[in-house]
Amino acid sequence: MSQRFAGLVVLITGASSGIGAELARQCAAEGARLALAARDVDRLDAVAAECRALGGEALVVPGDVGVESSCAAIVARTVAHYGQLDILLNNAGMGSSGLFDEITDLTIFDTLMRVNYLGSVWCTAYALPHLKRTKGRIVAISSLTGLTGVPKRTAYAATKHAMAGFFDSLRIELDGTGVTVTMVYPGFVFSEINQRALSPDGTPFGDRGYQRRKGETMETDVCGRLILAAMARRDRDLVMTWRGKIGRLLKLISPKLVDRIARSVIETRQ
Repeated sequence: MSQRFAGLVVLITGASSGIGAELARQCAAEGARLALAARDVDRLDAVAAECRALGGEALVVPGDVGVESSCAAIVARTVAHYGQLDILLNNAGMGSSGLFDEITDLTIFDTLMRVNYLGSVWCTAYALPHLKRTKGRIVAISSLTGLTGVPKRTAYAATKHAMAGFFDSLRIELDGTGVTVTMVYPGFVFSEINQRALSPDGTPFGDRGYQRRKGETMETDVCGRLILAAMARRDRDLVMTWRGKIGRLLKLISPKLVDRIARSVIETRQ
């Protein structure tokens, strides 16, 4: 096993399950010193125990990225414990699904914007002075919906577009500081975020959530390996799927075709 992150302090938000937990395990196996942030302390403790068993250090940092003061506390506790910060992995997120004109609880938009977008902005703001000292890395987990509009994902896609605009702009501002920004655009990855996604009435979908389709859904371990490789190389961005890469090019040539493809993909999944 390579040790690309040996000794580096890595703060991961949304680390209690799904992609975040998998990233934590894979970083731990490469000798990282981890700060694991999320709201569910029991699940964080379980992930931390797995990370320690794999050879990494793991600090549990309970917090809610949807609250600015909590983001400040997450970063402060990480630096107080380890004395530095090398990598901020903005992974925490929530999903939603439903046609816009069927949404009866418009607070969905506020909730998702706080968790997906503002949480990343706030954590980055408080982490940046420490990352400048270590010439560190910022990684932001977006989605293919951050590159193109997707039906039934108006609230979710809006937050991911916002992330893309913020981090692409920040990357330019940080040129010359030694701090790099990597944007990650996964496709469909099956994890618990799918069950926790909000329905039009604001309640979690649970087992009514996204359907897993063989051959179209990436496993979290594969997703994690791709993210860590991009993080190690300090890539500008990572578009994971062939559909995403082709769609990015097609949008410049035939945006209407991309709209039809997006509609078709969603309609076959729900």
